[in-house]
Amino acid sequence: MVLELIAFNIESCRLIEQAGGGRIELCANPVEGGTTVSYGMLKAAREAVNIPVFPIIRPRGGDFLYNSEEYTIMQQDVRLCREIGMDGVVIGLLDRFGKVDKARTARLVELAYPMEVTFHRAFDHVSEPLAALEDVIQCGCVRILTSGGADTALQGLPSLQQLVGSADDRIIILPGSGIRSGNIRQLAEATGLQEFHSSARTILKSGMAYVNGNMTERLETYTVDPEEVRACIKAMNR
Repeated sequence: MVLELIAFNIESCRLIEQAGGGRIELCANPVEGGTTVSYGMLKAAREAVNIPVFPIIRPRGGDFLYNSEEYTIMQQDVRLCREIGMDGVVIGLLDRFGKVDKARTARLVELAYPMEVTFHRAFDHVSEPLAALEDVIQCGCVRILTSGGADTALQGLPSLQQLVGSADDRIIILPGSGIRSGNIRQLAEATGLQEFHSSARTILKSGMAYVNGNMTERLETYTVDPEEVRACIKAMNR
């Protein structure tokens, strides 16, 4: 069984590998749900760990309806990830009616080869999940990261089970959102799935000795709790 974890910095990448994580989704900007990291971060992450690294290809936060300039950026970032030697990328494109943007998704999958492509939680904003499932399969993606269209994977469990049945082993369904060591076994037993996605997130306090008391901006950063990673893996494989 594989536990994928989100990393927002290089230290998190190392912690995930050391704790036994099986794959990294590499993101910047956690407040907006994750955006593409810098070139320097891509290279550093690839050099820091040996486990698979899948950068998210998302030029901004917000919705998943991209204009031509944003799509050009996404194409360039996919090429860059391939050149650096990443194992895969994570993408998600919709049209204004909540359907998968098949033409541009398929083009990105083609550009990414031989990297794997995961379709991310843009999937949770589609208007017709079962039709979108078929579209993503046709585009050539390897997996779909989804909470079943709910705020958390546990809340979306009935939809996840329906997606698993409809997928029929043609694509990997990767549950994500709100997955922790306390519920991952329940999800595994209820779905029969072999891959799970978690942030195992914790907050790292600033190391600054001086803090300007007139500023309300928080100087904390997100990182990974390695003990929670280990607990998830233990529960998942129990």
